[in-house]
Amino acid sequence: MVWSQQSINQFKDRLQQMQNELNERLAYNRHYGNELELIKESVSELSSYDNHPGDLGTELFERQKDIALNELNESELKSIHQALERINAGEYGYCKTCGQPISMERLEALPTTAYCKEHSLEQSSSNNRPIEEEVLKPPYSQYNNDQKDATFYDSEDSWQDVAVYGTSESPSDFSENGMMNYNEMFIESEENVGYVEDIEGFIATDMDGSNTRIIPNKMHKDYERFLVDQEQTDDDSDYV
Repeated sequence: MVWSQQSINQFKDRLQQMQNELNERLAYNRHYGNELELIKESVSELSSYDNHPGDLGTELFERQKDIALNELNESELKSIHQALERINAGEYGYCKTCGQPISMERLEALPTTAYCKEHSLEQSSSNNRPIEEEVLKPPYSQYNNDQKDATFYDSEDSWQDVAVYGTSESPSDFSENGMMNYNEMFIESEENVGYVEDIEGFIATDMDGSNTRIIPNKMHKDYERFLVDQEQTDDDSDYV
């Protein structure tokens, strides 16, 4: 496969358009306010002494976010500039490692790339965790009583109660667990609460342990469905 000049010109126009948009964005917001020297200048304050520490913390967070966005845009501009240089040198569209043409699909998704899929610099997803987790362990990642036969309410239980309402984790962090319900996407969400065996979730008795009865709920429906599937599997095995 050899790239035609028409295709190269189309990517060149797209890269130049991306470059102009980024330059306009950085000029309009003054590099996300990073041209201002002090935080107080970004909020038009003469002094920071009379401000509540919480307000200053908010402004510090916003400044950190602006710095990150500015670095991201400048990195994108650098990649675009390098891609345009490769076009002028007649090297655009070809992998810098193996010299083979980069696929059209990859260039359309990443017009600044200089490598084919096989020689991409990032061949695996990062497993790096937020630095804050170093001060959250234990008890919120490795619980103190995980390896013990403990039934009391501990730090793990308190964390799970809070995590039900949402965490900074994303659904992709739980993809390996095969979870399909967004409301169950927190650490050890499959753990039974208030009982040990699944059957205890829908069978009840009185104080004396008599008058056994079934409590109709979702767990009971899942259990009945499991029995039907198991019976069907056994029948199929007998037939074979």
